[in-house]
Amino acid sequence: MRPVHFASCLGLLLAVAVAAFFAPHSDVSLAHAALGGLGFSFMGATGAWPTLVDVATRMDPDGKIPVIAEMLSQANDMNDDLPWIKANGKTGHEFVFRTSIPAGTWRQYNQGVPYSKSTTAKARVGLGMLDDYSQVDKRLAEHTGDALGFRESEDVAFLEGMSQTIAQTFIYGNTTTSPNTFMGFAPFYNTVNTSSAQNAANVIDGGGTGNSNSSLWLIGWGPESVFALFPEGSQAGLSMEDQGAVVPGFDSLGNRFPAFTSYFSQQAGLCPKDWRYAVRMANLDTTTAGLAGSSAPDLFTLMSKSLMLFPKLGKTTSGITKTDAPDDTAVGVKPVFYANRTVRYYMDIQAIRDKNVLLGPTDYAGRPIENFRGIPIKIVDQILNSEARVV
Repeated sequence: MRPVHFASCLGLLLAVAVAAFFAPHSDVSLAHAALGGLGFSFMGATGAWPTLVDVATRMDPDGKIPVIAEMLSQANDMNDDLPWIKANGKTGHEFVFRTSIPAGTWRQYNQGVPYSKSTTAKARVGLGMLDDYSQVDKRLAEHTGDALGFRESEDVAFLEGMSQTIAQTFIYGNTTTSPNTFMGFAPFYNTVNTSSAQNAANVIDGGGTGNSNSSLWLIGWGPESVFALFPEGSQAGLSMEDQGAVVPGFDSLGNRFPAFTSYFSQQAGLCPKDWRYAVRMANLDTTTAGLAGSSAPDLFTLMSKSLMLFPKLGKTTSGITKTDAPDDTAVGVKPVFYANRTVRYYMDIQAIRDKNVLLGPTDYAGRPIENFRGIPIKIVDQILNSEARVV
């Protein structure tokens, strides 16, 4: 094989990659065939390593790694709010909740009173492990002239993608269909029928009947209400370990080559210890049959109703500031509304139309955030507009 100069390859690859980006599918195939003649191979995104094509597409004309436009980035603000608690088990977390309380007995003179007691029950939630490797051929990275910058440009994508996976799992994770994950909010709050589930009392029906629905959530985060979990020996949040060039890469034939390796890991779970501190406003049809139509559900009415479902909050929110449970202090509960951009947009439309004075800006952790009755409203792009009807 004739020698091919690396810089010349980069120039050719960059030209082909740019052309392929704007070309019809057939032209892209021709471009791949042409590069195949130079001895280059192409792999899918799964089980693949960056190639010269990837190097070419992320270098500027000066041969440097530019700031990449993260076209797949999302806003998933729930990740910033999660209170992390260490699980009391290796693979899960057990908690105890009360199921009945004594009511007392009315009596007359000379009439006895039977003994009574309260009852409790245990529940257990599981943990999931999310892992991934980023691996780059050592020589390929070095030949870019900025091995560290090239690796960083790849590692950022892993952090971005895995954070979206975590956000998606906190909403929709379901161990029945995906046993390796953990249970998210939606499977916990999956019916409006209180005869089949007690916590259905905290699922409000927005009226949508098809498969074009979204949900608006009110979560009261706190160490005794609703919180995220991490196992002993782990840490809260997503971790990244630079393993250097110690771990080799292996090609499709099992032959090894020197590679830079980064290992990403997060172990997490969700515990709705007191299910009363989470409310799902479900069945919000996002089409003209719902929010986009003339008879849209009143989002602020639903939000006001959701506040009444928490055991207690503050004077400016629900006005319910205490209960009859001596230890029911709910210290540190932080209520937050979560919606996707579509529901958030229609919230603004309704606020403008109805001149809703309860919706306004506030300073939240140093950032201006819209709020309703003082409770911040945040965006979670992982909340879908294609939810099936919750019945």
